[in-house]
Amino acid sequence: MSLFPGFRQKRVRTSGATINLVIGGSGNPVLLLHGYPQTHAMWHKVAPQLARDYTVICADLRGYGDSSKPRGVPGHANYSKRAMARDMAEVMAELGYLGFHVVGHDRGGRVAHRLARDYPKRVRSLTVLDISPTLKMYLSTNRAFAKAYYHWFFLIQEAPLPEKLLQGHVPWYILSRLGRGPSKLNHFDKRAVAEYVRAFRDPRTIHATCEDYRAAATIDLVHDRKDLNKKLRMPLLALWGRQGVIAALFDCLADWREVASDVRGRALQCGHFIPEEKPKELLAELRRFLAQQGG
Repeated sequence: MSLFPGFRQKRVRTSGATINLVIGGSGNPVLLLHGYPQTHAMWHKVAPQLARDYTVICADLRGYGDSSKPRGVPGHANYSKRAMARDMAEVMAELGYLGFHVVGHDRGGRVAHRLARDYPKRVRSLTVLDISPTLKMYLSTNRAFAKAYYHWFFLIQEAPLPEKLLQGHVPWYILSRLGRGPSKLNHFDKRAVAEYVRAFRDPRTIHATCEDYRAAATIDLVHDRKDLNKKLRMPLLALWGRQGVIAALFDCLADWREVASDVRGRALQCGHFIPEEKPKELLAELRRFLAQQGG
């Protein structure tokens, strides 16, 4: 808890999981959703400062951190972004918030995208960090993308192949993911890295996170295709790392404008892990964007 001074920890039971979170601050609610292979701890450089003006909720996604890790089912429906977004809608309702802002990095951005799709009257604004929409990225797959995002294609292999290959190599694997490309390990607090490693040592976490990616390559694409002709209407902020894969291989703003009607954003001078590489710049962008929405 030292990573989040003044925050309190809470566990909320949803219809499909038990979600671990920390909550702090006061004001309009902002839900922060982490990426892979991390936990809510990735927000530790952002959340305490944002909590000076907002009620900030940092949750572990289903299957990650200290949230529950149900066994995957055939078809991967219980790790669809729809199921993971439902968790967050139910968590926020349980906390008393039927309207809130959502900020998602990496996998959390994909859950946030689905949350905005399925609960448009609740999501006041959507911020996505260093992603283009899942369907767009799969449809654009080429050799350069497959090489840079090899883990997308490794983790979706049938169980238990990736699970068995990852077990026993957790610390090395986590450090290799965090330190890839321009995202050097000196950006990361050792306490946060220790949390990522601790959570990922659990074989259930390895399985659950593989199921997250398997769902993204199957049932999530079905859901996304059904929504192609229905644009998101809430304000959307897209930020990405200028030195990352998204900047090199995708047109982030154009990609989000294909699925949303009110999009703005820009690149930050960093790699993939924006909240830990450029927290001050991210905070400035979030404060400006959220203020434009009336807080």
